[in-house]
Amino acid sequence: MTNRLLSAVAALALSASGALAAPDAITLGMVLEPPNLDPTAGAAAAIDEVVYANLFEGLTRFAPDGSVLPALARSWDVSEDGSTYTFHLAQGVTFHDGSTFDAEDVKFSLDRARAEDSANAQKALFKGIASVEVIDPATVKVTLSAPDGAFPFKMAWGDAVILAPESATDAATHPVGTGPFQFGEWAQGDHVTLTAYPGYWGDKPALNSATFRFISDPTAAFAAMMAGDVDAFPNFPAPETLIQFQSDPRFKVIVGSTEGETILAMNNRKAPLDDIRVREAISHAINRQDVIDGAMFGYGTPIGSHFAPHNPDYQDLTALSAYDPEKSKALLAEAGASDLTLRLALPPPTYARRGGEIIAAQLGAVGIKTEISNLEWAQWLEQVFKGKDFDLTIVSHTEPADINIYARDDYYFGYAKPAFQELMAELDRTTDAGERSRINHAAQEMIAADFVNGYLFQLAKTGVANAKIEGLWENSPSQANDLTSVHWVD
Repeated sequence: MTNRLLSAVAALALSASGALAAPDAITLGMVLEPPNLDPTAGAAAAIDEVVYANLFEGLTRFAPDGSVLPALARSWDVSEDGSTYTFHLAQGVTFHDGSTFDAEDVKFSLDRARAEDSANAQKALFKGIASVEVIDPATVKVTLSAPDGAFPFKMAWGDAVILAPESATDAATHPVGTGPFQFGEWAQGDHVTLTAYPGYWGDKPALNSATFRFISDPTAAFAAMMAGDVDAFPNFPAPETLIQFQSDPRFKVIVGSTEGETILAMNNRKAPLDDIRVREAISHAINRQDVIDGAMFGYGTPIGSHFAPHNPDYQDLTALSAYDPEKSKALLAEAGASDLTLRLALPPPTYARRGGEIIAAQLGAVGIKTEISNLEWAQWLEQVFKGKDFDLTIVSHTEPADINIYARDDYYFGYAKPAFQELMAELDRTTDAGERSRINHAAQEMIAADFVNGYLFQLAKTGVANAKIEGLWENSPSQANDLTSVHWVD
């Protein structure tokens, strides 16, 4: 009888302690479902939102403040001329399938990313690599074709994470990384679940599991948060409802900045948008503040070039493309662009769908008709980003410090001006901070003066979370929902 009583008391104590313990699971809302789960073979930001720093790791990584930290490379040495990086790797690291991580995996991943047939969406990050040499299992030497002071920064991108040759081919649907969480399941159209990896080499996460639910409709996102079906929505798609969350003690509202330059992208390679006068006319037809107020309920910072306002090298060039509908009409007349009808392709995010309606009205006011097509994310990637079959589109470019995309020969909006390409090549070669700032200024001025795209606003990070959740990023130096420090409090 005594034993039975002791057992009952013990069971009751365990039950009570379980009830009082902080939860070890979290459900996060996301607007977009990733097209796949391999960040080294896809351009969608939603991929990194699930896997960056959670499932996959690189040689380096971004901290919440945007600085670059060691990751799988615990330290590195740089040669005097800045062209050779020797990375010293963490030891005792295993992939989620139990296989050992070492320098051979680094060589495989970097060589794969820079290969001729690479599917990496950010192949430019690796173009400066001349060779990758394994010194020993814990040391790898990367030789560059020219000095590059930004190389550790480039290696922090999600596109530069390390995969093993044994599992890389299946990473799109069954990713295997070295991070604190491993792949659980993907119920397509609904959610992806990650679970804590018991063999993780670094600091163990407080969470045991994380589920990412895909909810693109703003009304449904609001309902899911209010009902407790979702614990946090780091990029909340209904900013008009934030005031309700702010007045409810069950929630916290987290407002910060992102790397997301939101643009009205124009297809520079085809008429009439190959005429700078037409592109300038479109830019002057846009009232940025009306778009910010109408689509984002005031959350967002106007921009006049492809550069983040929080960056020290930012220049405010909004005056160059200031709202001036009369100038817009005059430019269209000068270009002989009357009765103009342009196709406006809109992906699912709120900023695009709501912003698209506002911009269509603004263009209509200067005589430009638009044919709007609402595309699902996979359609947008296939038709617009890959197929370049569009006239206008609205999208946020959330990659950090990514003005160099304007130098790419086959990029979707089709700029690639040789003078701009030379600026970017000069930036890659330059290590002096003052000179890099000068080049960044010149680059911003060039694409603004060429009216490559309609520059709208820097996307704000507007998040909502259960008030008992700590550790979510306030700002977004990269497109990520880093869960490594996320935990519940009483």
